[in-house]
Amino acid sequence: MNILVCDDDRAIVDAIEIYLSQEGYTVLKAYDGQEAVEMLKENEVHLLILDIMMPRLDGIRATMKIRESSSVPIIFLSAKSEDVDKILGLNIGADDYITKPFNPLELTARVKSLLRRYTQLGAITEKTAVFRIGGLCVDDERKEVTVDGEPVKLTPIEYRILLLLVQNPGRVFSISQIYERIWNEEAMGGDNTVAVHIRHIREKIEINPRDPRYLKVVWGVGYKIEKQ
Repeated sequence: MNILVCDDDRAIVDAIEIYLSQEGYTVLKAYDGQEAVEMLKENEVHLLILDIMMPRLDGIRATMKIRESSSVPIIFLSAKSEDVDKILGLNIGADDYITKPFNPLELTARVKSLLRRYTQLGAITEKTAVFRIGGLCVDDERKEVTVDGEPVKLTPIEYRILLLLVQNPGRVFSISQIYERIWNEEAMGGDNTVAVHIRHIREKIEINPRDPRYLKVVWGVGYKIEKQ
């Protein structure tokens, strides 16, 4: 699989390349956001590791451009560790976030986990189905989402969360349950992560996200897709 690593610090890019190459990945390298956007258009990329603070085009604006046409998994890499920066990154389309200085083993583990989920989304299985809730349609065979016939672009994580909920209409999932099912790891401080993705899904599938028709919050409990 091809992984694009983008950071203006060439030493960091080279170090990440060493670790990922040892795992059998092919590493493409870019040194600013604009270069990353252009390389994505010219190459098949299965995952992007993207620094936030870069010249020409920073990671935030680069992600906004990328998300206009691609759902490639994105891991943000940044020296910033405050929750507000993590939420900002997730809110504009990133799938994961790791801070510098990072543990190479942790970065590799996150790459493997995200690629595994992304690959599963594209895998063809016999147990495919189309789920319809009112005007909301999730076609798990084509991996497509529409609302009132209009296509909706979701990131891989957003799609998995929505699919989990539409497969179980009326069932309330706690934040911990959603996190553990989607990220396949114990929920430890994942509240903000789940909440950001839920809000992003609402903005895409609801006419009025503040008065949602489909994705409901059950205060103090969790989230559900309303039966209709």
